[in-house]
Amino acid sequence: MTQLITRRQFTKRSLGIISGSAITATQFPFVQKIKAANDKLNIVAIGTGNRAGADIAGIAHENLVAVADVDTNFLEQARTKYKGARAYQDFRVMLEKEADNIDAVVVGSPDHTHAPAAAMAMRLNKHVYCEKPLTHTVHETRVLMEMAAERQLTTQMGTQIHAGKNYREVVELIRAGAIGKVDKVHVWVNVSLDYSNGSFGKKAPIPKHLNWDLWLGPAPERPFSEGIHPFMWRKFWDYGTGRLGDFGCHYLDLVHWALDLGHPTSVQASGPKVNKISPPSWLKVEYQHPAAHVTWYGGHKPKILGELKDTKGQAIDWGSGQLFVGSEGMILSNYSKHLLLRNGQAVAQIDRPAASIPRSIGHHREWTEAIRTNGTTTCNFDYAGKLTQAVLLGSVAFQTGKKLQWDGQHGQITNLPQSESLLHKEYRAGWTL
Repeated sequence: MTQLITRRQFTKRSLGIISGSAITATQFPFVQKIKAANDKLNIVAIGTGNRAGADIAGIAHENLVAVADVDTNFLEQARTKYKGARAYQDFRVMLEKEADNIDAVVVGSPDHTHAPAAAMAMRLNKHVYCEKPLTHTVHETRVLMEMAAERQLTTQMGTQIHAGKNYREVVELIRAGAIGKVDKVHVWVNVSLDYSNGSFGKKAPIPKHLNWDLWLGPAPERPFSEGIHPFMWRKFWDYGTGRLGDFGCHYLDLVHWALDLGHPTSVQASGPKVNKISPPSWLKVEYQHPAAHVTWYGGHKPKILGELKDTKGQAIDWGSGQLFVGSEGMILSNYSKHLLLRNGQAVAQIDRPAASIPRSIGHHREWTEAIRTNGTTTCNFDYAGKLTQAVLLGSVAFQTGKKLQWDGQHGQITNLPQSESLLHKEYRAGWTL
């Protein structure tokens, strides 16, 4: 087992290994043996309800050894559905007891427990699938990236839409030069959910089926308030990351993929007055990358949308999406469809390049097959980690009210060192990264 990385050690270290340093199995003998094609993987899952339940369904073709959930109602539902899976409330206990029996771990718990769970799994040399956003803080992301690279573990972040045909076709069009050089992208998500709240709810009795102490995990100790579990934790900085964290890894994913963006060089955000408890009701973030300028609109839409027309000359009104602006046209896209536009109007027929990205066998199956074949995934922690850092930096910039200059290689804010405290958080006693 490797020594844990302290925050001070981490900030002094370069992550050059992630950018392509060669690593061999002889250097790291703890890399697991490749399973035969017909062998099932032994997997445990952390979290069993809602999105986590969908993740378990995604790997159900393998052997589900055990599940962990702080909510016994969810836990019992999973045990009923997946006969033979052992049940735990504390994922730390599960990972310790099941370490010799398993190959991989699926993390589907709330955002604030992603990193402690994934890091423990990787210290045990287990392959990891982790829901988006990959982590709750920038520092956590970089630690997971380094661990995955050093240990040659097969990883995948849960941006399931990445596996869709639509995203792949957009990437192929842009890489083939269908709209020339892209230097500007607008990304907007205008969902109805209000992520702002302002204060924790009224203290309420802890439900008998919920282990509130375990649910809090590394977060500060607070009384239980109604509504936080199982969904509205997203409205609090202590546990979630607001609309940007919820949707940024999905909608900005296509932009990072198509343009190979990597790390931004600067990040600036605007929104309502900063609330130290809850994310903002709306947020605009300006990302400057070497390849392009990207603007995120959370709760608003870019004005340029009002100028676009469909093939019949009618106004286009998409609730959420991406608009790539190139020297020879535009591409408007969302999860399920896309349009090629010339002079602001959609063309009826797209001259498509030959498919260059293999069509997906499924986001979860990509991961399990990569484990089995010693392959890789399209949302591995190197790629997903850079995407997640960009997303989380948008929230950091908003909380500082300043334009941040970002050194992605070393993980440092170069012009505002006092804001580095926002790159990580203190863990409650008993919890570690």
